[in-house]
This record gives sequence, structure tokens and C-alpha cells, in this order.
Amino acid sequence: MLELNGIHLNFGDKTILSDLHCQLQQGEIGCLLGHSGCGKTTALRAVAGFEHISRGEIRIDGRTVAAAGQHMPAHQRGVGMVFQDYALFPHLNVADNITFGLHGKSAAERKARSAELLRLIDLEEHGHKYPHQLSGGQQQRVALARAMAPRPQLILLDEPFSNLDADMRASLSRQIRDILKEEGVSALLVTHDQQEAFAMCDQIGILHQGCLQQWADPYTLYHNPANRYVAAFVGQSVWLHGRVTSPQCVQLEIGEFCGTVPHHCQNCSEVDVLLRPDDVLHDDNSPYSARVLDKNFKGEYFIYTLQLDSGDTVLAQVHSHHNHPVGSRIGVRIALDHLIAFPRGV
Repeated sequence: MLELNGIHLNFGDKTILSDLHCQLQQGEIGCLLGHSGCGKTTALRAVAGFEHISRGEIRIDGRTVAAAGQHMPAHQRGVGMVFQDYALFPHLNVADNITFGLHGKSAAERKARSAELLRLIDLEEHGHKYPHQLSGGQQQRVALARAMAPRPQLILLDEPFSNLDADMRASLSRQIRDILKEEGVSALLVTHDQQEAFAMCDQIGILHQGCLQQWADPYTLYHNPANRYVAAFVGQSVWLHGRVTSPQCVQLEIGEFCGTVPHHCQNCSEVDVLLRPDDVLHDDNSPYSARVLDKNFKGEYFIYTLQLDSGDTVLAQVHSHHNHPVGSRIGVRIALDHLIAFPRGV
């Protein structure tokens, strides 16, 4: 449904996007994820038709909509857009907001499409209300319904939940995914929120300084990152020095991992191993221990920052019943199912 083939985009002498490649299939939800200033919103605007690319090609449902010397206007691309601030019309009620883009349709067709979408977004009883009478989450769903009303091939969402609190973002992201899947609509969103991206998306692209680091499903990004940047970007993590003792084993300061060592590390003598909090377990029977430097109470568990004898630190997710004071020592061991490692210092 969407292909970005070698996209370059410059603002004057400044390169914003460099050689961006990705594909989104019919019915898939994709995401461009990255820190502020990485180029993700510019990429979305290029797909929408609001920015001109310098090189490369953008294809939507097999049609080339942008290339060198070619730029299809935004209104001809068959794309719906959901803006960060919703951009609902305050003088129109919910039903009229939803049908605003249905030009050339009869009154009966507009009414039927509005009723269909109001049912889909679970706001059947709110069609007569005005935007200011709705909650933020309800306004977001109306904005999505308005974008979906003309049955576009692709919907673009620009930081769609940034104005909402954390609990509402988590709940609404799942609702929006269900709505898009029920309609069978392809969508591309941009966000800096990893939890939002993982909850909603089938494919995620990690952007850094205008370059796509990896485009993959969430599981692959988390367990098989393409490079150090992606590995460190996804989730909480620290790097720990390891020695490769055999083609299957790596010795760390708090235990030995034996399993599958990444191919690019098998001929190394030393590696950097990525450890996330759930890779380090509290175990009083372990021969390895560490000193509690800090702890962050999360309700069901703590995230402990632990200092090893070498001075290196690791993070450990520990059940909340194990409330150890800062400065105390606790037993620890590694519990790695997937080894994420790169040659030492490379």
C-alpha cells in the first residue's frame, strides 16, 4: 500500500531525510519512531504531499505520487490525515465533522456513512454534540472517523495521542488499532512513545538523524536489533562487558550465557552485551551479588540500579515484596533467552 524508495529530503543545505526505504502492506499499521528532530514528521508530511522530496520515490497503492520532478498534490493522493491537535471544526457537530470531506455525496449517503462510523468509534449517542462537549479521547476518535469517512487508501497520524495522559494514551491506542483493523485501513503514524508504537503497530521504523536504522515488527526490533542504536533505543538497557568462551557461550560478570551467540560476535574475544531489567534476576542463592545504588518503585515491582564489583551497573526488575534498602547487597544472576551483543567497542 505504501512504498518509500530511497527518499531524500533537504531544506536548503540541510539534509532532513537520507535514503529512506520502507514498505507497508494493505491493512498494516506502521510507525516511524524516534526522538524529536529525527525527521519522522517530515517523512509523514512528504507522504501526505505537504513536502517535496529531493530524490527517491513514494508510491501509494502502486501509484507514484512523488519522485524527482514529480509531485502529486495532497488532495489527489487518497490519503486521510489525523493531526496532533485533532483540528475539528468547533462550529460543526460531531456528525457534520465526520462527513465534512464527503463532497459530492448525497445527504442520505453522508448520513449513512456518519452513522456507520459513529457506531465504529462507539459514539452513536454523540453525533449531535460539539467538539468542546467531548473528552480528549472522544475528540481523537472523531478526528479518526473524519479521516476515514471518504474511505482513503491510507491514513496518516501525526503524534495522535500526545495531548492525552498516559492511561488514556494506552487505552486509546488499542481502540484506534481495533478501529483501523475492523475497517481494513492501512495507517502510518509518527510518535516518540515506544509503548504507543508497540501497542498499535505491525511494523516500526526507528529513525535517527534522518536515517532509518531498522524497519521491522516489534518483536524483531526488541529481540534482534540491527545495530547498537536500535538496541539501546528500544526499552531500558545497559551494556555489560562479556568474553566469548566458545561459539555458544559468553561469560559475564554475573554469570555465563550459553545458547546462540550472534554470528557477528562468534569470532570475537570480547563483546558488549545488552541487558534489560528483566534479564537480571534477584537470587539470594546466586554466587554473584551487587550493591543497590537506587530503586524505582513501580507498584508491582522495583527497577533496581545495581553496582557490580567492577563498578559497572545493571538494572534489575524485582518483585515489589523484595524491598531492599539502598546500599545493601543482593544476590543476582542473568536469565537471558536472547543474547543481544556486538563486538566490544564497535
